[in-house]
Amino acid sequence: MVVISVKHADNDGFLFETTTSTTNDALITSLCSINNDRLRVNLLAASLQELGKFGPMKKAEDQGLDEVQEKYQDSKLIKNEFYTADPSGIRTGNGPGPQLAETLNRVAMDAAEYCDKAQVQKRVALTIKELDDKIANMRGAVMMAYPMGLPEWDSIKLVLDSVDGLDGTGLSKSVVDFEHASLWVAGKEFVKGQLVSDRLGKNEKTKVIAKLTKSGGGPPAREPAVSEEERKAMMAHYFKKQEEMKKLSEQNEDDYLNSSWADTSNMKRNLQGLGNVRAPGM
Repeated sequence: MVVISVKHADNDGFLFETTTSTTNDALITSLCSINNDRLRVNLLAASLQELGKFGPMKKAEDQGLDEVQEKYQDSKLIKNEFYTADPSGIRTGNGPGPQLAETLNRVAMDAAEYCDKAQVQKRVALTIKELDDKIANMRGAVMMAYPMGLPEWDSIKLVLDSVDGLDGTGLSKSVVDFEHASLWVAGKEFVKGQLVSDRLGKNEKTKVIAKLTKSGGGPPAREPAVSEEERKAMMAHYFKKQEEMKKLSEQNEDDYLNSSWADTSNMKRNLQGLGNVRAPGM
């Protein structure tokens, strides 16, 4: 299988496996789908944990600290038996209870772990099916916690429904759709309508680093000649050598005269058998 390592500017990324006979269109479509679903999972994983603690989101116009609303706005808040005030004032505070909160947290962490950038180091390639399963698990956990469903303005409901739910969030800029996507390897673009083999050849054991970008931006910046870890190691080595040279420069230039090999009388004493003579007690 050809391994595509998709990297982003923030050192995030994922692995995907394909074949040389795959069309570039199919490859780019799959990469866009995985890229966007990873964004959904990352947002959902964080939001589900908040849902378990503080319940569904309030309407935008109703958001604010419960204590302030009750004390100064005479608001009559509905509080269930598991009520815990949301310190951000975004959620109602009506959580689903400890057991269901634990379920929400478990499926969220499982999905987040699958999408984590550490999977690249572990050589785990992501698949569309597995991502769909992770999102389905989170959807099922939400239905268990709130059988009547979440309000239509809750970001969790919006993101569970589709990638369009990311609109208005900080992750929306990272969403890439097929119609406006470009795939680059070594500064060369994968032309739509061609095969993977047209760009990478027919070796099925190829592994490449790729950049998935929005069309019209030109080729992305090339990968640095050395990795961040290698750069740190080089800097540490340079600093160590610099400290060694500094210590040498601070030493007295005549210190070597105190060495035994610099003693002009040492050879004469050795010939006379006096080289190892020591005073009593020394």
